[in-house]
Amino acid sequence: MSLIYVDLRSRTPIFEQIVNAVRDLAIRGLMKPDEHLPSVRALAAELAINPNTIQKAYGELERQGVIYSLAGRGNFISPDISRLADTHREELLNGIEASITAAAEYGVPRAAAERKIAETMKHYGGEEHDSD
Repeated sequence: MSLIYVDLRSRTPIFEQIVNAVRDLAIRGLMKPDEHLPSVRALAAELAINPNTIQKAYGELERQGVIYSLAGRGNFISPDISRLADTHREELLNGIEASITAAAEYGVPRAAAERKIAETMKHYGGEEHDSD
C-alpha cells in the first residue's frame, strides 16, 4: 500500500496532488534517498487514475529534482533530497518570520507569540534546542 493519496473532489489537479505528496514524503524522510517509487502503471492502478497523470507527476518531480529515473529500472528519490528539505525548511522559517513581523506590527505581545510557538512545537514534537 502506498503512502500517496489523492482527493478526487479537490480543486487541486491530481498530478499536482501526487507531486506534493511525493515531495512531502521525501522531505519528511518517509521516503529515503534512492528509494524506488511505484511504477507508473502500479501507482495508476492503485489510485485508479490514468497512467498519463502519474507520468506527468513523475516528470514534474524529476524537473524539481525530487526524483530521478533510470531507463528500464524506474523512478527513485533523489540522493540530494536533503538539500531540497533544507530549502523547504528555510522557506518555512521565512514564513514564520513574516508572521512574527505581522504579529508585532499588530501589537501581539512577545510573550504571547513565544508561548504560541512553544506550544505548537511541543504539540508536533519540535525540539527545544537550536539546530542551526
